[in-house]
Amino acid sequence: MPVFSYVGRDAAGRPQRGTQEAPTAAAVVSSLRQRGWLVLDVRSQSSGGSARGKAFLLLQPRSLSIEISFLQLAVMLRSGLTLLAALKTLAEQNTSRSMAYVWDDVATRIQQGSSLGDAMAAHRCFGHIVVQLIRVGEQTGTLEQVIGRAADTLERRRLLFTQIATALTYPAIVLAAAIAVTAYMVVGLIPKLRVFLNALGRRLPPMTQSLLDISEFATTYGAQIGIGLLVLTVALIALYLWPPSRMIIDRMLLRVPLVGSSILRTAATVQFAHGLGVMLESGITLVEGLRTVQGMHRNRYVAAHVAKTREAVLKGSGLAEPLADGNVFMPMLPRMVAVGEAAGTLDDVLAEVAKFHELQLQITIRRFSTLIEPAIVVVVGTIVGYVYIAFFMAMFAAAGPGGR
Repeated sequence: MPVFSYVGRDAAGRPQRGTQEAPTAAAVVSSLRQRGWLVLDVRSQSSGGSARGKAFLLLQPRSLSIEISFLQLAVMLRSGLTLLAALKTLAEQNTSRSMAYVWDDVATRIQQGSSLGDAMAAHRCFGHIVVQLIRVGEQTGTLEQVIGRAADTLERRRLLFTQIATALTYPAIVLAAAIAVTAYMVVGLIPKLRVFLNALGRRLPPMTQSLLDISEFATTYGAQIGIGLLVLTVALIALYLWPPSRMIIDRMLLRVPLVGSSILRTAATVQFAHGLGVMLESGITLVEGLRTVQGMHRNRYVAAHVAKTREAVLKGSGLAEPLADGNVFMPMLPRMVAVGEAAGTLDDVLAEVAKFHELQLQITIRRFSTLIEPAIVVVVGTIVGYVYIAFFMAMFAAAGPGGR
């Protein structure tokens, strides 16, 4: 009967190596998993392996590539492959070179004695919540289920970001296009018409003259305006990067009508409820879960509020009361958390809160799009209509009677 060497970790997380006789490698994997072990590698003693080197890539893998890799990894582990074999398969078959490098490096670190969680923590592309879930899965022997939860967490975060970006991008693009067309007509077209009318000895209508005054101002002081806008942009970026002003800006964003008070607050509620719910369901303590969820929020004010909530919990407070302070999350979250704490079903309650607010976020975004489209049409129509009317009034002035 063939002899296979194996590498794994027992239920206490201690590394284990040895050999075992079995008809197939799959039989060895099944035998070791029945002991509650995490199987890292199984290979025939007559076979050898070769490492495939890859050049380090500065470009970080996309979130979608990581999400798909987790789904593939979960499937391969459920199919009986060892962890190292699954990781090497991901590295060899991945179409993303940066993702292939990451999985190859993770496999190499595991062969050198590192755990999967520690190996993944060495790469910035894996979020803190994903690394925490993987570590819990290794300790509890539920790695396959936890990897599936990690993929689901990444998918929800990607869809959430896409929904918000879609709602805010369309108005910005339409407004920018309207400004570009208007600027072209004011700076490029109207001045040429002015030369033509002056040659005919016609006076410009007041509406057209106002546009020409704007055009002349923009042409005369164009360099100064450009420098001023550049300085303003740099100043705004610097303020956003400076922690004290970033905190003020993020707090103000949450109070912007409709966008902040509805979309951003609902999105923060979804992210908090789903993230903490997944952490608690996976066996992570509430305090550690709050620490991890704090790092998920890009809004510094929201992250600071989660940190204050964690400090209050450490001092013996419940979770619901500090969550309700600050008007950061939607009102339903602290109320449902209080119910979950009283009933001892906090993870289930958080999952329901996340589902409810995901649906509310989709409805809010659709309403936002429904409201913003007519508003944009009115604004853009007013700007472009003013320019066109001024243009045609100038054309009528050129065609009408008059002279020097």
